[in-house]
Amino acid sequence: MPERRRKSIFDMLDEMINKMLREVWEELDEFAMESRRFLELSDEALRERRGIVGKPLVYGFRITIGPDGKPKIEEFGNVKRVGRRPQITEEAEPLVDVYDEGEKIRVVAEIPGVEKDRIKLKAIGRKLVIRASNGDRKYYKEVELPDEVDIKKAKARYKNGVLEVEIPKKESGEEEIGIQVE
Repeated sequence: MPERRRKSIFDMLDEMINKMLREVWEELDEFAMESRRFLELSDEALRERRGIVGKPLVYGFRITIGPDGKPKIEEFGNVKRVGRRPQITEEAEPLVDVYDEGEKIRVVAEIPGVEKDRIKLKAIGRKLVIRASNGDRKYYKEVELPDEVDIKKAKARYKNGVLEVEIPKKESGEEEIGIQVE
């Protein structure tokens, strides 16, 4: 008959510590699963309360170097940062490029999924407001222009989800008015 060895105090401590660690890990796993479930419910409840259940969350950014040599971060989509928390909006902010081409300013905006007649443009002074909606797709963006523009001579084209607006710069001495662009 084999001789049975008595457990030392160190063996007993080792077993006790391993048992305690297993229990702690099990508790942590359970806590992590509950937290995930809570966050999923919170996200769904938040989206439901804001009426955007089933709609995609879109967030993107682009980093460019401005004319002053400093990096510029442009965000687009329907998720905005407000302080430390994200805010989900019904209207997405389209990606927009502004080109100063000497005597005119060209604005190019990506607004896919919208019919041409559902796009509204309005310019006031050095600002162009783009608003478009088609069912569940809604876009809104206020674009700062690099110079005063003559909105009466503006031309707009929309093809394959890309809106292109050309606006001549305002001659000095002309009055400033807000006008709708067709």
